[in-house]
Amino acid sequence: MNDTPGWASPGSAPSDDQEAGVPRPSEPADDSTPSGTWAAQQPPAARWSPPSPTGTGPSAPPPYPGRSTPPQGPAWGSAPQGPGWGAPPAAAKPGVIPLRPLGVGEILDGAVSTMRAHWRTVLGITLTVSVVAQTAILLVQRYLLPDPPAIDRNATGSEALRQITESLRYSLLDNAPPLLISMLATIFTTAVLTVVISRSVLGRPVTLSDAWAEARPRLLPLLGLTLLLAVMAAAIMTVGILPGFLIGDTAGVGLAFLGLLAAVVVFVWLMVRFSLASPALMLERQSITASMRRSAKLVRDAWWRTFGVLALTWLLTFIVAMVIGIPFGLVAVGLDDGSLSSFLTDGATEFGWPFLIVSAIGDVIVATITYPLSAGVMALLYVDQRIRREALDLDLARAAGLPGFDDRN
Repeated sequence: MNDTPGWASPGSAPSDDQEAGVPRPSEPADDSTPSGTWAAQQPPAARWSPPSPTGTGPSAPPPYPGRSTPPQGPAWGSAPQGPGWGAPPAAAKPGVIPLRPLGVGEILDGAVSTMRAHWRTVLGITLTVSVVAQTAILLVQRYLLPDPPAIDRNATGSEALRQITESLRYSLLDNAPPLLISMLATIFTTAVLTVVISRSVLGRPVTLSDAWAEARPRLLPLLGLTLLLAVMAAAIMTVGILPGFLIGDTAGVGLAFLGLLAAVVVFVWLMVRFSLASPALMLERQSITASMRRSAKLVRDAWWRTFGVLALTWLLTFIVAMVIGIPFGLVAVGLDDGSLSSFLTDGATEFGWPFLIVSAIGDVIVATITYPLSAGVMALLYVDQRIRREALDLDLARAAGLPGFDDRN
């Protein structure tokens, strides 16, 4: 939110110009503390002598009147509790996360807490987008995709190579429309849910209309960012695989395999490096290239941690998809009118309406759960990195109106 002090781009923040940490009120001041803070003349240090081992002498501790053992209680036997004495005070928590560096569990819990706290808004956007997207995918699969090529399992030589090429081309045509529709749905939900999560961090209410009004101007830049990352991924994979295909023969296959492995490594590294570009683009109103540079600076020196959080999130979404998708898949197979068995025997892909409808319902439920989880983890990971590198927690506490964090010159 551009009108919120906590989300504004920090200008000369440590992650932009230096790697030094930002001191917090609980941290001691360094040598540059103004001398006016303390009196210029300090009293001399008092001279103390160690207590006498025999319990006598001027430094001996006073006896406990009327007791042979020290009295117990907060005033005597135990350390006082509370700020300044025992454990450090708990971090302020105006919303779904405490305003301090977050652990992995707190990031995941914050994403789930946002879903619970704003379930009407979250459910409204994710369910609507999922239904529209799955309906479009179902219609495309049923009416717009070409018929699959015939496959002769006994073909050899050039004929077998031609059939493989035709199958690959059909697979690309078959998967491209669903991927494009899913990408657009993800962009839409990510934009709106990022706004919802930014409000939930500050403990502010948000409606679907408010989130949409704030996210709408950033949809086209977010689309451009997503397309740019997709083009980068395709270019990396092409560069890695193409030389092996051009050489051909057995050596070419081996080279293509090695190129694919190298391309996957580069792809993963870049995707993690630019994983925080989307929240930066939405919350800081950055341009596409500026948001990518911003993500690279926030992820720097924290690549493995970012990779671990994203990998865990992907694993959780995969488990959710399997737990929900497998039962719906079995029901879809049971309700199918025989076209699926035809696919298993003859290679046809003309699925019946029961199979497509039941599968689409399962996909809607999966998307309704996984979209908010993925968007929440991404946004909170961005918040966590800015807290660690730029003391964003202080700005967020002031933006939330917490006492003791008012603006000071």
